[in-house]
Amino acid sequence: MARDEPIDVRTTADALAKWRAAEQAAAVARRGTLAAEAASAAADMAEEAARTTAVAARAALEAATLAEASATKTAEAAKAAALAAKSDQVDADAESAIADADAALAHEAYKDAVQRAQERNR
Repeated sequence: MARDEPIDVRTTADALAKWRAAEQAAAVARRGTLAAEAASAAADMAEEAARTTAVAARAALEAATLAEASATKTAEAAKAAALAAKSDQVDADAESAIADADAALAHEAYKDAVQRAQERNR
């Protein structure tokens, strides 16, 4: 355009308004793109966190299952030990009662022997 040609104000003003509108639309689109990229990155991180959580939950379940099995075996062993101890106690009580009875019989036999000896010596 030559310097001596008149500028079409209406056309220039319309062009400027369209340019401003286009710049605003481009800025909004860039912000939308940035927001979409951020949302996509957050979704990727959430997906990875969910996978990691699932792996950890699986490991925790396996550990809990092993702990339960171990606790069951420990309880069974404790029950067997308690039964054996009770059986040993019953046996010990019976042996003690027999020993007490033997001691009482031996004491009676001694008393009888002493009495017979006294009767002979009279």
